[in-house]
Amino acid sequence: MISRRRFLTIAAAAAALPAPLRAQPLYQWRGVALGANAAITLAHPQAEAIVTRARAEIARLERIFSLHDPASALARLNHDGRLAAPPFELLECLSLAGRAHAATGGRFDPTIQPLWAEYARAHAAGTTPSVKALAAITGRVGWDGVRFGPDAVSLDRPDMALSLNGIAQGFIADKVASLLRAEGLADILIDTGEHLALGGRPGGGGWPITLDDGQRLHRDAVALRDLALASSAPHGITFDTGGQISHILDPATGTPAPAHWRLISVTAPQAGLADALSTAFCLMPREAIDTTLAAFEGAALVHARRA
Repeated sequence: MISRRRFLTIAAAAAALPAPLRAQPLYQWRGVALGANAAITLAHPQAEAIVTRARAEIARLERIFSLHDPASALARLNHDGRLAAPPFELLECLSLAGRAHAATGGRFDPTIQPLWAEYARAHAAGTTPSVKALAAITGRVGWDGVRFGPDAVSLDRPDMALSLNGIAQGFIADKVASLLRAEGLADILIDTGEHLALGGRPGGGGWPITLDDGQRLHRDAVALRDLALASSAPHGITFDTGGQISHILDPATGTPAPAHWRLISVTAPQAGLADALSTAFCLMPREAIDTTLAAFEGAALVHARRA
């Protein structure tokens, strides 16, 4: 897979704050969460200890949602087709995924993982997936084949597999925020690939986020306060070197997202919800996007730039 551009830039460093608001210096940790660049930014005398606890929570959740750790709950589910006594967080995330699936008319569907794997395999070999191969794999895709409850999660069709990459990064941000909120903390910006502002920036106002769609004249700014933001650029990451084969796949057809949208950004009270919606909206016309947003209180489209 070829990484083309990163459209989202963050104006959340100390330089972004007026001098009077910097009495307590901003502390920022940078790392990785589920393969994405991650950061936690705050101004607190115990910032390093707070970040240590947040990083432990990220690591714990990665052991549930990682596709690359064979011991993770998700990897074991995909390998065996069934996972007994699933972690509560996996059930919670699957429940949110089901809501997003229903509200987006099936455009958000974690069962596209076999399609994604076939595109990655074919392009790594210098080819493209055949029509026959895609037709066979599409038959294994479908949210109606996923069953989950406290006792087990099961995939009803042979060779089904889930990818929660379109929701888990935001979901992890929500869980980190819950941990810190329970400690009475606020004014923290959490970035796990998607963003969640727990409170606002120290000294007042929202955390300033700049959305850059790669065109100099098209830049929007969002101030986050007690709000989450997720962005998807359909052709920001592609399978091919020419940048034409989007990493976002239509579960109904098995084909990549058309080059209609350059960047989609969504705000919502929860980062997991914003994450799922921004992913699905890459496959949807504007009218359908507006209808879907009406089903989720507090969710809004803050940037939709056509290609």
